Amino acid sequence: MNLPNNPPVNPPVNPPGSPPVLIQVCASADLTDGGKGARFALRTRSGQASGFVVRYQGVVRGWLNQCAHVPMELDWQEGVFFDDSGLYLICATHGAMYEPDSGRCAGGPCRGGRLWPIAVIEQQGSIYWQPDDKLLAPAESEPAAPG
Repeated sequence: MNLPNNPPVNPPVNPPGSPPVLIQVCASADLTDGGKGARFALRTRSGQASGFVVRYQGVVRGWLNQCAHVPMELDWQEGVFFDDSGLYLICATHGAMYEPDSGRCAGGPCRGGRLWPIAVIEQQGSIYWQPDDKLLAPAESEPAAPG
């Protein structure tokens, strides 16, 4: 899936008046600030893909696991998205660096690109992601009841 350099934040896909569709990713305690992230399966209109969540400055952020430079997954070791300093997300293949709070390119070959955001919610000790009109739940996922 080729993504634009400045992706919009897509509205979640929910019928009016219905509760949001939330899909559990991991326990809140699984994410530490600037530490290992958690991957999860999703679909795009082009096919299967993955997303990830990380914690940065106390806030959980969700991103499509695809470099803006070349459409490859960022982590070469599962869940390792931060550089050694824990300050930037880094593509293990080409070294593109991204700001964890905005997804904007911070250096390397991504020049002006950014990561595609995923709506995430942290509640009752768990992290959930919310499908939208571009990023869809994998066919085998069962939505979690909002709490």
